[in-house]
Amino acid sequence: MSRFLCSLAPNQDEGELTLGDVSVNLPTAARKDIRAVRRSTAMVFQSYNLFNNKTVLQNLTEGLVVRKVAKKEAEDRALSTLEKVGLVDKRNEYPCYLSGDQQQRVGIARAVVLEPQLILFDEPTSALDPELVGDVLKCIRGVAELGITMVIVTHEMSFAFDVATRVVFLDKGVVVEQGSARDVLLSPREERTQQFLSRFSFDSQYTI
Repeated sequence: MSRFLCSLAPNQDEGELTLGDVSVNLPTAARKDIRAVRRSTAMVFQSYNLFNNKTVLQNLTEGLVVRKVAKKEAEDRALSTLEKVGLVDKRNEYPCYLSGDQQQRVGIARAVVLEPQLILFDEPTSALDPELVGDVLKCIRGVAELGITMVIVTHEMSFAFDVATRVVFLDKGVVVEQGSARDVLLSPREERTQQFLSRFSFDSQYTI
């Protein structure tokens, strides 16, 4: 699991970022540092952001080919990753023929196949029908088991309680409270955190 530290000022263009062995001062970051961070991270979007003119397999191999990975190796890695998310049978399909949860699982696979140190998830289940959320959360749990560090913006509190090692609660862009998942979600200190969490129950682990 990678070392990830981020110290941000109210302006998103200020602060410092440490990812593994790379430390970057955001306002003065050199191009080589920006490239190093980008090559060490991947993103999973709310609305999938797949290449609609490419097959599932091509969506996964595109980033690898750009990084000069040989085509055969790229395809082998892509197929292995699709197997992990249960979509190897969809490798020749185009995104428009997939359900929402399948598209999001392709998006997760596209991030994982790059073997990043860190994956950023932006509300990965917000665009899904409630009945389809479980498969995507199961997929994210699988990524956690691979040992890849993840930063997940989510309102799935029970899932966060079950999977997260650290929780940061923000309100209007300001960090209200942070700590272990158990401390923040079961014993919040701040009134705003308590108010938000009052509608949730954490008596049992999240079941997928």
